[in-house]
Amino acid sequence: MVDPQNTPTRPRPGVVTISTYLLLLFALCQLISVIISLSTIGTVREVMEDAYRDSTVEGAQNVADITVVITVVTVIFLLVMAFATAGLGLLNLRGKNGSRIATWIVGGILFCCTGLNLLSGLAGNLSTPGDSSGDMPSGEEIQRRLEDALPSWITPVSILLGVISLIALLVALILLALPKANEFFRKPTQQWEPPTPGAAYPSQPGYPSAPGYPGTPQQPADPGYPATGGQPPAGDQGGQTPPSGGPDQPGGQPPTDRPS
Repeated sequence: MVDPQNTPTRPRPGVVTISTYLLLLFALCQLISVIISLSTIGTVREVMEDAYRDSTVEGAQNVADITVVITVVTVIFLLVMAFATAGLGLLNLRGKNGSRIATWIVGGILFCCTGLNLLSGLAGNLSTPGDSSGDMPSGEEIQRRLEDALPSWITPVSILLGVISLIALLVALILLALPKANEFFRKPTQQWEPPTPGAAYPSQPGYPSAPGYPGTPQQPADPGYPATGGQPPAGDQGGQTPPSGGPDQPGGQPPTDRPS
């Protein structure tokens, strides 16, 4: 098996890197939108209070406060989503499949929100409670007052940021679904490699040796019998010694008579 510690790092495809750059671009556009919203929130409040000051409809005077609350909530949401998108983009560079799935979920929500906000900006209508009957101002009148009070570059810059954010987010999500990105985010599997010719195989652990039985004590030789298997004495050269002795002894030669 391949050692995971010695496995080389997988090369990161260009589509993942480009996707991260686009996510960072989306986050940057959201941060700029947040700055613009916070810088104009005071002017928007004054315009809304002036537009509904003479209205006799119940709760019309609270429209300015409601607008400010909605703006603050939107700013906080955009700020959190900007940091979340940037963080997910950086995690995608490490090949985290969980971050890619989270990017699709968060990106899908942000795509819908950004698209609706862009359509609202292009339409140029600001939703107001109630209808335009009586002394309630219409949406067109409020939009005209906002355009007169705010700098002229606010609307085109906001629309441009919305278009860039929408395109960057859409392309980033598509790049993460390409086949090259799938291979990068797929968990690597350990593959078997044949041993190198000439390399020694690892030795197998030996089994412990069985304990030996105690040896049988050797019996002493019987003194009445000669030891078997012995060698003949050093004086014998393979023959037997002729018996010697007197005539009374068996095997002796009789004496020979000599003449006197």
